[in-house]
Amino acid sequence: QVQLVESGGGLVQAGGSHRLSCAASGRTFSSSVMGWFRQAPGKEREFVAAISRSGANTYYADSVKGRFTISRDNAKNTVYLQMNSLKPEDTAVYYCAARSGGIYTSSPNSYNYWGQGTQVTVSS
Repeated sequence: QVQLVESGGGLVQAGGSHRLSCAASGRTFSSSVMGWFRQAPGKEREFVAAISRSGANTYYADSVKGRFTISRDNAKNTVYLQMNSLKPEDTAVYYCAARSGGIYTSSPNSYNYWGQGTQVTVSS
């Protein structure tokens, strides 16, 4: 069992930077692939980034590649999403997700545990 709590959401100006954190409880964090997803009003939840269990491999949606960076600290049971050069279209509720075992996937249906989400609003 993994419980996830996101933090760091807020209002940021276009072009700015912001960092989200996701704290995990439970003993399976280091064995879980971690992902970030987002959902804008009226749209489906979409993949943003994922990171392998060791942190050695990262994966990004094309829309955020080069601007966002996912990282993890297994000693702190925390995964991060550093967001740079933010755009108004990045406005969404951002969710942290964990996939126990397995390998990276961008499909939200493959993730077992989800946080409650944190709102990020980018103003133009």
